[in-house]
This record gives sequence, structure tokens and C-alpha cells, in this order.
Amino acid sequence: MADTNTPQFAVVTGASTGIGYHLARVFAQNGFDVLVTADEDRITEAAREIEALGAKVYSVQADLSKDEEVERLWREILATGRTVDAIALNAGFGLGGDFVETDLKKELKMIDLNVKAVVHLAKLAAKQMVGSRSGRILITASIAGTMPTPQQAVYGATKAFDLEFAQSLSYELRDTGVTVTALKPGATDT
Repeated sequence: MADTNTPQFAVVTGASTGIGYHLARVFAQNGFDVLVTADEDRITEAAREIEALGAKVYSVQADLSKDEEVERLWREILATGRTVDAIALNAGFGLGGDFVETDLKKELKMIDLNVKAVVHLAKLAAKQMVGSRSGRILITASIAGTMPTPQQAVYGATKAFDLEFAQSLSYELRDTGVTVTALKPGATDT
């Protein structure tokens, strides 16, 4: 039987700044313990700030555009000994400019982070959550995924994927005790 005094546990990717940082704060303010991750050194400072809200906070610096880093993050999550009650798949970035002039390597990295890492972590988390018949998955999409995005063609496409993936996964998992939600922010100063 689970210890009912143990706070729920949330994982937030892209949590060093911006939306992810604020999502992690909201989880902490609502009684969750939190594991935060980002590819920046700032994640350690962000974790300290969130911990000051009274939550137990774990931090992992990882570049989730790389499959091996996603797997390493999942091992770190499992090493906490906690069951993931909620995961906010928020890590991502955009790249602007004329498509014929933008850097292909950066665009492919964006696809790896904004799409592949989301699918990879959602798969790992959903398996655990379905097994316990409880869990919440939040995927940060964007209103950019609902309309043409000139000068951000690849970014808009990744966010359209995230939105469709969240909607499809929500439908697929509807009877499992697991909810899937897409967050669709507009332009945000992060």
C-alpha cells in the first residue's frame, strides 16, 4: 500500500526558465515533489528556487535532443524510487528565418527535441502510468501548431505534431486513468 503522506511526484522538462520553470513552481506550490531538467547549468539554480517553496526537488541536466540523454533522464527518474504522477513535456525551442536560409542542423535538433523527445518520454511515462492506472501528461504545444507559421515553418510543424499527438494520445488513454493535455500558449517571453 502506498504511503498516503508521500507527496505526488512531477517531472518537468525545459524547467530552467520560462514556461517550464513556472510549471515546476506551480507543481511545488500545489504540494508535489518535482524533478526538473534542462540542458542548461541554470537548472541547478532553478531547482534551489523551487525547493524554497517547500518541495523536494531533484535536478538533472540533460540534452533531451539526444536519445541517450532521454534514457539517462528516465534512469534518473527511476532512481528517485518515485512513481511519476505527472509529467510536463515542455522542453523545446524555435528557430526563425526563411526556410531556405535557416540552419538544417539546428532544425533537425529542434525536431529531435520538440518531437522525438516528447514521444520518447511520453512512451516511458505512459507505460508506468497505465500500469498504475493513474497519471497526467502535459505536452507543451503552441498556437503556432494551429496555423501557417512563415519564417518558422519547422517550429510550427513540430508544434502541430505535439498538438495532434496529445489529442490522439488523450483519446487512446481515455479509459486508463491517465489524462493527456496539450498546452497551447501564444507568444511568450521566456
